[in-house]
Amino acid sequence: MSDAAVSVPVPLPVHVPTRRLGHSGIEVSQIALGTMMFGTWGNSDADECRTMVHRAIDAGITMFDTADIYDDGVSEEILGSALRGRRDRVVLATKCGNPMGDDPGRRGLSRRWITRACDDSLRRLGVDHIDLFQMHRPDPATSLEETLGAFDALVQAGKIRAVGTSTFPADQLGVAQRVAGALGLVAPSSEQPPYSVLARGIEADVLPTCRAHSIGVVVWAPLNGGWLTGKYQHGSAGPDSRANRAGEHFDHRDAQARAEKVALVDRLAAVAADAGLTLVQLALGFVLDDPAVTTALIGPRTLGQLDELLAAGAGPLPTGVRAAIDAIVAPGTNVNAADAV
Repeated sequence: MSDAAVSVPVPLPVHVPTRRLGHSGIEVSQIALGTMMFGTWGNSDADECRTMVHRAIDAGITMFDTADIYDDGVSEEILGSALRGRRDRVVLATKCGNPMGDDPGRRGLSRRWITRACDDSLRRLGVDHIDLFQMHRPDPATSLEETLGAFDALVQAGKIRAVGTSTFPADQLGVAQRVAGALGLVAPSSEQPPYSVLARGIEADVLPTCRAHSIGVVVWAPLNGGWLTGKYQHGSAGPDSRANRAGEHFDHRDAQARAEKVALVDRLAAVAADAGLTLVQLALGFVLDDPAVTTALIGPRTLGQLDELLAAGAGPLPTGVRAAIDAIVAPGTNVNAADAV
């Protein structure tokens, strides 16, 4: 086990508020733990990852999100192992649809693959049902009728409790609701889009669509790949940061984009300081400030990072802070369009 896994924990929040996940009837904590970093994509120390899961549960987090594609199923295996004995205390979410290797038969949203992918995820997680099973991305090669029919069959079989989507455009979210209604199928009750102070594109159409159809919103990358922690300001990131491990994401290898984000984050940090907030508190408070948003996914790589996020928490934005943010990054704006896919 790594040194970080045995560190003395910082004081944790007594309670994490919960919100209703769309029309599913499921209550989830307004901060959720994303486990994409579990495994070789981020942290190969399974013991530390398990400690992170228990630390999160003890802090009041009830929703845990993973996907079959994360380290080719290893994230699901680690998360499932960590939840043994505590499964009934959490809402367990995973996803299917993104390619699992080079085999063209192990991807997409066909009935055949959805059915198999669900069974594979159940086996890796070591559970008898998944609370929220999500379509990881749209599949233009398969009709929504077939896809929704497959998910409905899994609900009827008791293998999943609710259906969700991830990074779907607004028009497809609306079509999915209409198709499900017309065919009497279980409709998606959640959408998982990217959303942060620096990536606000979903405000234009996705969030209004979710509000109109009572779809819960589980936002990913609320810290914009670490930019909204402040750790990338003026060369302050360490050698093991995401910028050095996966620099192709979130502008870490684009000098011009980096310079723009550094300037914007400096201004946002000043707004946070004036309001008596940390930058992380401002970032999480911002995404949760929209009533359409149900929960924000945090995806720490280490126990130390998790403790810092838990200690920060996410309270309501003080009066005037959202207007100050709007003056820096306009509503509906993505600073970099690549952050929104």
